[in-house]
Amino acid sequence: MKSPIFLWIVKLTAVVILIQTLFFKFTGAEESVYIFSKLGIEPFGRIGSGVVELIASVLILIPRTTLLGALLGLGTMTGAIVSHLFVLGIIVQHDGGTLFALALITFGCCLILVYRQRDKIPDVLRFKW
Repeated sequence: MKSPIFLWIVKLTAVVILIQTLFFKFTGAEESVYIFSKLGIEPFGRIGSGVVELIASVLILIPRTTLLGALLGLGTMTGAIVSHLFVLGIIVQHDGGTLFALALITFGCCLILVYRQRDKIPDVLRFKW
């Protein structure tokens, strides 16, 4: 699948999900505070993860930095998924598993983006001043 339309749909899906959670994280919404309190990292974890997700979103949208943003998103979503599986539970405050599902979808989108640009991974790992 080399369709640029498909890749933009994948990018936009990941970015929309990442961006829509920022409002809740940055305004201290009750569910967000609950989640990060249960993880023992409120408020720094909530705000920090919001900043990381914002950076990942911007990087995903810029073609030259898509791989870096997708790797950042993949790492962030791995943390979210692990948190759901081992601390929070799949259903958080009667959400029907929506947050968990969104984390899985975002993880999947980022994984597709990383896979599509896997040949560029060595370039990302080479750090030059």
